[in-house]
Amino acid sequence: MESSQYIFVVSGVVQCVGFRYHTSRQAQALGISGYAKNLNDGRVEVLAVGKGKEIEKFHAWLNIGPASATVDQVVMHRVKESERQDVRIGEFKIL
Repeated sequence: MESSQYIFVVSGVVQCVGFRYHTSRQAQALGISGYAKNLNDGRVEVLAVGKGKEIEKFHAWLNIGPASATVDQVVMHRVKESERQDVRIGEFKIL
């Protein structure tokens, strides 16, 4: 099965609480590549590259997040083939 790319935008109390760090750890544990970055409006954007089951598990985790965060909403968009970003497999960055 080929890897797919997804963008998740996470809303709630997700900045200054270690959300990106814990997201990186969870992604690495699931074999997901990509990044997590703070947005100016207080949300966090996550690019995830992985296979179906791992992405599903990651999405479920993002809906809960670490104990230090309060997740209100997670919006998920599949990245179109023509818009895919170059991502180094096995690497998950905190931006």
